Amino acid sequence: MPTLYPLGDHALLVDWGQRLDAAVNGEVHRLARALRARRYPGMEDVVPAYASLALHWDPEADPDGGDPMGVWEARIARLLAEEGETAEKGHRTVEIPVRYGGGNGPDLGEAASVAGMSEKDYAARHAAGLYRVYMLGFTPGFPYLGGLDPALAAPRRATPRSRVPAGSVGIAGLQTGIYPSESPGGWQLIGRTDAVLFDPLSPEPALLGPGDQVRFLMVEGPP
Repeated sequence: MPTLYPLGDHALLVDWGQRLDAAVNGEVHRLARALRARRYPGMEDVVPAYASLALHWDPEADPDGGDPMGVWEARIARLLAEEGETAEKGHRTVEIPVRYGGGNGPDLGEAASVAGMSEKDYAARHAAGLYRVYMLGFTPGFPYLGGLDPALAAPRRATPRSRVPAGSVGIAGLQTGIYPSESPGGWQLIGRTDAVLFDPLSPEPALLGPGDQVRFLMVEGPP
């Protein structure tokens, strides 16, 4: 069972521990769905992450006439104890075309060298994986992807770039991800995609959602 911690006087952190685990991440998002489905008065935001969930509520709200922190703790405890549907439904496998190396992936050579591989083999191994979207964060639509082959792990850059192009595919430790928009960043850049990861004008702005799976497709040629 997770541990609950107060975050100030109008938020709680539900924490399953510091680990990358698909089953734990599934529980995080199951609780997030249950909270959103209840639409409790005064609930302001539900923020799921890898192995934790932050719940924020209106500090002016007075739920059930009692202590707000105690009321929300009790609600979460009840939801955690419920025998509910744990399987994630409606998630997809999304194919993302990527051009690896060169100007599209300026750090591919360094990452491959650390792994003791050629650039071609490193890129092929990255594209061979099937990745789970654990969470979105950092910038709107940025997917944190688990399932990276441990042999491909690469440290963050010692000095982050001030500008990372939109669509850049990067690696940091045992994670891989895609920058939806131009931003600063310190991940090792191994490729780039033309896929639009975030469109604020779309009814569904983010291309990917937690629980989705991602498969990268190697493509040739300049962007």
